[in-house]
Amino acid sequence: MNKTLYRDPVNGKIGGVCAGVADYLGIEIWLVRIFTVAAALVGFFLLVVVIYIAAMLILEKMPPEEAKRNNQSREHTVKQKPWQQGRSASELLAGIDQEIKEMEGDVAKMEAYVTSKEFDLNRQFKQL
Repeated sequence: MNKTLYRDPVNGKIGGVCAGVADYLGIEIWLVRIFTVAAALVGFFLLVVVIYIAAMLILEKMPPEEAKRNNQSREHTVKQKPWQQGRSASELLAGIDQEIKEMEGDVAKMEAYVTSKEFDLNRQFKQL
């Protein structure tokens, strides 16, 4: 899959450069931020600032459909903790509650199909 490097201002703090780099590399945002701050503190402050501003000006913003897809996949990662996602506990619980309700609806549809005469008829045709 060919990935493109974008700025991600939705998940970013200043310009979305670190969030875009993290998405491009497939790592967590906080790791890129720590690396960037560490590089600035070690003695590369001017270089980090120049590169960050240049990236803000050069890189395009992430398209909304890709941002939505990335946020959905980011919500279901095992490694991220709630405090790393920047979401409160009530937001996380509301999201989980919504997902459970959607799954319950899917299960209800499956139960309705399995207990229907149509399912029985299809099963009998497959056994022929």
